Amino acid sequence: MRRRSVLSLLGLAGAGLLASRTEAQSVGAPKPLAKTLGKTKTVQAGTWPFQPVPTPLPVSSDGLAAPQQQQHYRQLAIEDRLVVPEGFRSDLLAAWGDPLAQGRFGFNNDYLGFVPRGENEALLVVNFEYISPLPWVDGFAEVVDQPLPWQALVSALAARDGLIDASRLPADDPLLGQIRAVTDQAMADLGVGVIHLQRDGQGIWRRSVDRRERRVDGLAGWQDPAQCLQATGPATAVFAAPQRLGYDDGLGVAVVGTFANCAGGTTPWGTVLSAEENFQSQVPEAVYADGSASEPGAMPLVCRAGALAGLGNPYGLAGNKYGWMVELDPADPGSTVRKHTALGRFRHEAVAMRARAGEPLVVYSGCDRRGGHLYRFVSEGRVTRPEDPANSRLLEAGELQVARFAADGTGEWLPLLPQTSVQPFAPGRFQAAGLSCPVELPHSDRARAGAELFRDDAAVAAYARRFPTLADLYRGDGEALQGAILIDAHLAASAIGGTPTARPEDTEIDPITGDLLVAFTSGAPGSSGGADPAIFSGPRGEASWGHGWVMRLSDESSRFRWRMAVTGGEPWAGGLGFTNPDNLAIDRGGNLWIVTDRSTKSAASDQFGNNSCWFIPRLGDGESAACFAIGPMESELTGLCLDRQERALFLAVQHPGEVNGRRLAGAEEYQAHRLQDRDGGTIEQLRRVPLGSNWPSQAPGRPPRPGVVVVQRLDGQPLLGA
Repeated sequence: MRRRSVLSLLGLAGAGLLASRTEAQSVGAPKPLAKTLGKTKTVQAGTWPFQPVPTPLPVSSDGLAAPQQQQHYRQLAIEDRLVVPEGFRSDLLAAWGDPLAQGRFGFNNDYLGFVPRGENEALLVVNFEYISPLPWVDGFAEVVDQPLPWQALVSALAARDGLIDASRLPADDPLLGQIRAVTDQAMADLGVGVIHLQRDGQGIWRRSVDRRERRVDGLAGWQDPAQCLQATGPATAVFAAPQRLGYDDGLGVAVVGTFANCAGGTTPWGTVLSAEENFQSQVPEAVYADGSASEPGAMPLVCRAGALAGLGNPYGLAGNKYGWMVELDPADPGSTVRKHTALGRFRHEAVAMRARAGEPLVVYSGCDRRGGHLYRFVSEGRVTRPEDPANSRLLEAGELQVARFAADGTGEWLPLLPQTSVQPFAPGRFQAAGLSCPVELPHSDRARAGAELFRDDAAVAAYARRFPTLADLYRGDGEALQGAILIDAHLAASAIGGTPTARPEDTEIDPITGDLLVAFTSGAPGSSGGADPAIFSGPRGEASWGHGWVMRLSDESSRFRWRMAVTGGEPWAGGLGFTNPDNLAIDRGGNLWIVTDRSTKSAASDQFGNNSCWFIPRLGDGESAACFAIGPMESELTGLCLDRQERALFLAVQHPGEVNGRRLAGAEEYQAHRLQDRDGGTIEQLRRVPLGSNWPSQAPGRPPRPGVVVVQRLDGQPLLGA
């Protein structure tokens, strides 16, 4: 919205309230217009263990009565910085481009795995998920200190609309050289990294160079096959098959690189699991009935202004080797990195692990797509001692299961096995709730790769009669048949009746009850699927609720019980004041920490402001949450984790400036928002919002850089006080 139209809307156009402000004023100048988030001191901590960070909309934890909220929230300004509570400090540990012992610190850091190596030493495993083209291209030369021939490549591909199947170019084609000059650098900024941390004399965690620092990037093993990742489990029978319906990369069970690394988890034996999520942006997702990959040309390279995708295409990468759970040993930089195919291939988000002596190893994960499923893996073998490194072998064989939820708060786990019956979710259940979502199933022409969309119950019933079991849908002998099912896990799970859910983003085990907590980030429907409205409804029964939930699930062998424990959304609509819960952490006291993932590319949820970190006490009323941190402009806070003493919270600041790039002095816009106070009264709010970001440098004109920070109390006490 233009500035003048906002002022007119609020009846301020002739008031002269803003007339003295010029576009050239710097972000650090005095701000008579409004309270500045993070500096206001009207919030009373009350029973909160810290003074909550002020938010851009009224919440129950702000300590204000309705008349005070009317005054406080009428005008305010958002800041391009990481805001933490008073009495706390945030320190940058590493940022994009920083040199490591091997390679450089990558782009768009996400999951953080804290692996202690004693009281004052640790290794931090960091995922690098994807490339945000605008800030990456704009800042590359300054940050990496190397030229990037981006514009030359964009110009060379302009006549093709920025699309090319580079996998078919001859090795000596000059255009392939131009392409590789860009895509090599992009792949170097993806994957997984390890950095070394030590406490200084004041007890503050700092990064220190160490031989164990390493990078496993998107092209690991491309030049040196000895550096390839290795696959384990049933899908290896597909990778090694002498004949197949689809594409063969010629590498057998070896895999080049890892990318799209989003969430993850730390094992009791000290390794880290890294989840490959949106791999479909870089390689073809669709596979054939035998689990073999589509040709690389099915996902061409995309390189044009504001867009970079299909990064696997120039290297001929096989799409069926991505979308897995990756295990890395941070303490051994020479160890082989493995992809465990027994855990299934889908858009992996989250991993929570239950390792009890004498029992099978249990791993929970989710598929982050609209209509994606919640999964459980149960190992074939049993845990002898949770800390035993030999437990990694348990990830190589077992049973993958998908959750089917019932509206009465119960559910069951369905095995992804050849003999399991095909009983898909009926699309009429969407239609009965006023939604137009289809159901996505393996294509009925089994000579074709990929999926088919169904919108009619009769057609789905006919499909189930034609393909009574998964063995009728997939091809292979022995282990290869199971491998084909696991490679196509999302569609196979849909076929047997796994519940379409609301984008499961994270899973964590409650250390007190043993329950599983699941963050479902959004129930909004999409073009190829949506969430079951009988399970994922809004506070007032809305069939589509885009603000998300946290579910509490109590596992009971092959069945479970569930309930929604946290609901996102505006407080006046039944939510807790934040939207799109993403990563979770649970401290030893059972308190829940949440970071959010609202899209900064859409204005639909602008009322919530920048993405943030929230605290929900275990012993609270369940109807209030306190904001602990707010991220810089156009960023997402991810990867939250605690150190062993719970004196430090680690956060990854991902994609600052993703929409507008580097912020120039005076670049800002004004927004108008209609909010409600705690008594239901209307608040017409005028909000000043910077455009772009300069985080972490804070200097206007400097490029934004994703990075990792540690947040601690100034007095060195635990995060929640002594």
